[in-house]
Amino acid sequence: MRRPRFVDLSRFTLKYIFNWRFWIAEITKKSDTYKKVVDKMLFEDDEIVVVPNTINVNKKIESEGSEFLPTEVIKEVIKRNKDIVIMNSCLCRTSNKCQDYPRDIGCIFLGPTSKKIPEHIGKKATVEEALAQVDRADAAGLSHIIGRNKIDTVWMNIRPGKGLLTICHCCPCCCLWKVYPNLDNSITDKLEKLDGVSLKFDESKCKMCKKCLKEKCMFNALSLKDDKISIDY
Repeated sequence: MRRPRFVDLSRFTLKYIFNWRFWIAEITKKSDTYKKVVDKMLFEDDEIVVVPNTINVNKKIESEGSEFLPTEVIKEVIKRNKDIVIMNSCLCRTSNKCQDYPRDIGCIFLGPTSKKIPEHIGKKATVEEALAQVDRADAAGLSHIIGRNKIDTVWMNIRPGKGLLTICHCCPCCCLWKVYPNLDNSITDKLEKLDGVSLKFDESKCKMCKKCLKEKCMFNALSLKDDKISIDY
């Protein structure tokens, strides 16, 4: 019973400090000592990849040849795992009291370390149940982030970290990684785009409505430079 008590304390603490996360992250740029402590405690050995979600352009886009939808990457990873746990709710959306996206679509944890997750935090799941969770996230307009995230092993008090792979379903308003622009570069370098995926800007179709600057990228990778949309990644 010791681990569940630690987990409950961790959840309570995270919910309390969640809205201070931008301020906490900003200090990593100002104090080298603080940066090293935060990196060691929460981000050491992280390998995190952002998987872009599909964009509705009011018409069906067929997959051709070697091309595939980003969600298929996530599903393929799930199919190759036998140890799967689905979190009962999203810690970020719950902590932020999200009003726009479902709070009950929680992370998917893969790997042998996931078997140590307390039952009141998440339930063991089949491959089919995990795939259905991904479909729910897609339908809700959530974006996927996949990787080894040390902070999950810390707040749930489970080891080893190399035996745990996290699949987050993130919303643009509550995602923990919205602190990305506030963190020191030595930490943000651990967050990468999906290998082989590129983003291109078609100036001929841009109406300069600037909605993409406010609504499309939670990591502030889109900006306006010289009256043109710039992609920074």
